[in-house]
This record gives sequence, C-alpha cells and structure tokens, in this order.
Amino acid sequence: MKKDKSDLLQGTLDLLILKTLQHKKQHGWGISQMIGLQSREMLNIKEGSLYPALHRLERQGLIASEWGLSENNRKAKFYKITKAGLAQFEEETTHWEHFVTAVSLVLSN
Repeated sequence: MKKDKSDLLQGTLDLLILKTLQHKKQHGWGISQMIGLQSREMLNIKEGSLYPALHRLERQGLIASEWGLSENNRKAKFYKITKAGLAQFEEETTHWEHFVTAVSLVLSN
C-alpha cells in the first residue's frame, strides 16, 4: 500500500501550526499555504484536517483567534499563538527531535 507523502503522524499538524504562528498571526488559508511553502509543497494540508486542528488548539488555549480582514479585504479568522502555545511548541519540538533521532537510528541499522 502506497501512502501519500503528505500523510502526517498524529500530533504533527499541531506542531506545524504552532510553528507557523510563532512569528505572525495568520488565517487558516495562510497557515496552510505557509506549511506548503516551507515544506517545498511536500505537505498539503486539507481544510478537513486544518480547521479541526485549529479548533482543538484553541480549545486547549494554545492559540487564540480574532476576526479581521484578509489581504483581499475578506472577513477572516486570524489565529495567534499564546504563551501556553509557545511553551507547548518548545516541549513538542524536543519530543519530535528525539523521535526523529530514534527512527533514524533504527533505519540506519
């Protein structure tokens, strides 16, 4: 069975969203586009995955939202990372780095 290159491990999308919001508030489409751009188009985040993740992160207090106008003057919900989100990002990044190291060790043997 061939898997799509954009399949993400559970929890990885949350980490990518937090990273994307680390420096600038963004609306959902902007977050998706930034992840695509930064991954050289290897990760294509679909709305059906993105918006449930954004709502979950907001319920957890890791991001906050406010309504504003997008670049093309359309009403959009903008998300920003919270202090708790920054702390969670740092913790999850450490876990991710350890995970990648462990998988690399197994694959290299």
